[in-house]
Amino acid sequence: MANILVTGGAGYVGSVCCRRLLELGHSVTIVDDLSTGHADAVPSGAKFYRFSIDDRSHLSALVQSQRFDAVFHFAAKALIPESVTNPGAFFDANVRSGISMLETIRAAGIRRFVYSSSAAVYGTPERTPITETHPKEPVNAYGESKLMLERALEWYARAYGWGVASFRYFNASGAADGAGEAHDPETHLIPLALQASMGLREYLEIYGADYPTPDGTCVRDYVHVLDIADAHVRVFDRLQEGVAAAYNIGTGTGHTVREICSAIERVTGRKVPVRVGPRRPGDPAVLCASPKKIMEELGWNPTHSSLENIIASACQWQESMLASEGYQTQAGGQCAS
Repeated sequence: MANILVTGGAGYVGSVCCRRLLELGHSVTIVDDLSTGHADAVPSGAKFYRFSIDDRSHLSALVQSQRFDAVFHFAAKALIPESVTNPGAFFDANVRSGISMLETIRAAGIRRFVYSSSAAVYGTPERTPITETHPKEPVNAYGESKLMLERALEWYARAYGWGVASFRYFNASGAADGAGEAHDPETHLIPLALQASMGLREYLEIYGADYPTPDGTCVRDYVHVLDIADAHVRVFDRLQEGVAAAYNIGTGTGHTVREICSAIERVTGRKVPVRVGPRRPGDPAVLCASPKKIMEELGWNPTHSSLENIIASACQWQESMLASEGYQTQAGGQCAS
């Protein structure tokens, strides 16, 4: 069994992946500064250290104190609208801090690295579904910062013999193991639409209904967080010295914003009130993955990623969180099991 260092392991995807690693018998050490993560998301059985990945003193002491077999890197700033208006913060957190971390772990002799990247590296697609060889032309600083660290990792693999896998997520969603989407502020469609259906917000704002899509709203490929975690554990034993590989994590099927709202209404029995607003800067019309490479090379399949399962799990998690805080949701409807 392996000893794995996980950055951002108190976050949404990172915490689910940590639980999966622990279930398989691996040792897990989490580094997270809790700027966006949550202490209560740290799974039982994992060691936890609260500091930033660019804190070289603390990180160096940790990685020099024991032998780590690999690093799984989830820590990042990830709010796309903010990256458009405040790009410097994203290059600082995702690139500068990332390189600082890479140099620290390189000094400790760690050479296997799994990176949580993003479909935002592609920008506005020339064709869909998007393959890994598609041109990379990000339309926001978040995507650019993710791509910059991907490219740095390619050089680390070439120069230092690292084995690297970069996973380009297409809309992580759903809930598992007590972990769901809890961003502050919340900007992701499914939790926002669920909140509107529960009466926790007056309406869901749709950012643009004039895109060249079937109903004018943006199309996205939604993949369950459990399937993302599965990809990470599958790739660990397949990392090759001197090779930086990139994989899309998606289903190959896209859904419009209005289709998501309709699915939530079917699953929950509650209406999703909407209001159409202007387009949001940095939003491509369509982002839909080709998952062919990860299926062929890692034997991966999105077994948990039906839209109904994604929505039902997210709804159940949302309602359990609200109940624990004493909130009452809008009467009527329920989450499908």
